[in-house]
Amino acid sequence: MDQLELNGKTFYYEEIANYAFRNSIPINGYEAKALEFCRNWLNGQQEFVVHTSGSTGPPKNITLTRAQLEASARRTVDFFQLKEADRVLVCLNVEAISGMMMLVRGLLAGLHLTIIEPIGNPLAFSKPEKPFDFISLVPYQLQTIISETPAKKLILDFAKAILVGGAPVTPALNAAIKTIKAPVYLSYGMTETVSHIALKRLNGPEPEPFYRALANIELSLDPRGCLTIKGDITNNQPIITNDLVTLIDARTFDWLGRIDNTINSGGVKIQLEKTEVLLAQVLLKLDLHCRSFVTAIPDEKLGSKLVAVLETEPLALEDLKNIKAELTPLLSKYEVPKQFYFIPRFSSTSSGKIDKAASLSEIIKQV
Repeated sequence: MDQLELNGKTFYYEEIANYAFRNSIPINGYEAKALEFCRNWLNGQQEFVVHTSGSTGPPKNITLTRAQLEASARRTVDFFQLKEADRVLVCLNVEAISGMMMLVRGLLAGLHLTIIEPIGNPLAFSKPEKPFDFISLVPYQLQTIISETPAKKLILDFAKAILVGGAPVTPALNAAIKTIKAPVYLSYGMTETVSHIALKRLNGPEPEPFYRALANIELSLDPRGCLTIKGDITNNQPIITNDLVTLIDARTFDWLGRIDNTINSGGVKIQLEKTEVLLAQVLLKLDLHCRSFVTAIPDEKLGSKLVAVLETEPLALEDLKNIKAELTPLLSKYEVPKQFYFIPRFSSTSSGKIDKAASLSEIIKQV
């Protein structure tokens, strides 16, 4: 390919490399950022600064080499058997590793890139007669496509593969994914590992229960039981994560949750992800369709207490009673949220993840 499409405008690689388009085609700020990266790549830049998402701590900048980006991109291209001129939708933030790597895969493998600014429903204006071979989405985008524009599911069905990552997949979305004909994979990775290093198939005849690492990725556990990752994408230096996992074998693991999401409430250790998953299942069962998360806030008696935050208008007292009644047999008394908060819309990070700290701060302002 010698061209790409950006917000409906066609740009040729030669003019991108030379910035020859500036006087003839008006561009906005996001378009400038996407074209700047492509220009630097086409001109052989060897180092790239990437912003981490800030979903689990303060955002920071890290420097990745071209060799690391190429190694990661080749693994994805090979795994999904992407071929030259395959159509790829880039609808994730190109300043984050997720969107940046979609650009690298396209530029490296000669794929046809269709780039749009990140929005909730990236297929809202797409035509079914022009499907994409490869699509990468955050769960919120995939849920929005399915719920708001069910007719666009045809575009999803025609893909060679759909990659979902950046946040947990809710039980409701997981059920919807099973109706998609194209293979849908949940990714595991981070900025420091140059996007995903492991994948888990969510649909098809045999959905996979565990993540499986891509080729030539070394996995191990640190003394805390957290995953460590090593390979060419890490310059063969171990990356120590804060993710508690169970290693099934040398390449397969079960993700249990983040160690910094383990709280001590009344002397009892609680893993937040366990309650989050069960709460989402209960909300679905009770036909209460909203996103949710759990977190801890200070408590004089317990030290920290578990609370739930729901993306909805305040629920009726009867609904709250039903939620607690459903959770009680599944969790210990410490794992059941002690309080429920409500917010019309969650705050999000630049990569589309729920910004828990910002969302909770909005609630605290109101109480």
